[in-house]
Amino acid sequence: MTGSPARGAPDRALSKLAASCLAICVAMLIHAKGIAAQTPPTPAQAMAYDALHRAAHDGNAGEIRRLAAQGADVDARDGDSRTPAHVAAFAVKPAALRALAEAGSDMNAHEGHAYDIVTIAAVANEPDLMSLAIELGNRADLITSPYNGAALIAEAHLGHAEVVRRLIAAGAPLDHVNNLGWTALIEAVILGNGGPDDVATVRALVAAGANTAIADRNGVTPLAHARARGFDEMARIIAR
Repeated sequence: MTGSPARGAPDRALSKLAASCLAICVAMLIHAKGIAAQTPPTPAQAMAYDALHRAAHDGNAGEIRRLAAQGADVDARDGDSRTPAHVAAFAVKPAALRALAEAGSDMNAHEGHAYDIVTIAAVANEPDLMSLAIELGNRADLITSPYNGAALIAEAHLGHAEVVRRLIAAGAPLDHVNNLGWTALIEAVILGNGGPDDVATVRALVAAGANTAIADRNGVTPLAHARARGFDEMARIIAR
């Protein structure tokens, strides 16, 4: 009996960590299966495009300007609710994206899975295209994806450190919590592999002032997750 009280706190901590690990496994399975993931146009969809969607996919800025001058709807939607601007982002066509913005396209529109141009470019690890989208008016702080997340959260778990740094500089919300209960910092730790890019991502977030005390729904902090996964360098950065 005398030893029970001493074991209580560690046992509760282990229970929280176990519950959190289960949630992480479920989330990783969701990501692995591509549920609610970004969906670029399929080859068949791209072949069927015409007008502005075709011009956006092909990167034909001159055709975009011509069609827009004739009154074409620059925010027309395809069958998956992608505008020509989304198509240009998926196809990595910066000149087309600029032409669409100049023609009045909504740079903050969401496609059918609730992703915006910034997040599409960020997930593709296209920092220059993402920066261009921000320059053209796409806000870095939009709530995106079926997870009610943000581009910064998506990038943190992918370990795209340069994109993370650019999003931070553009004013992306450091401590936004998505509907899984995770911040960008938590995702960098629990969905990363602990490699140099993930470490650089954690370093950038912490240096920018991300709140290291925000825990997941089970009360497990980023530091506790880093230590549990054996990510010693991440743990040192977070503990500073």
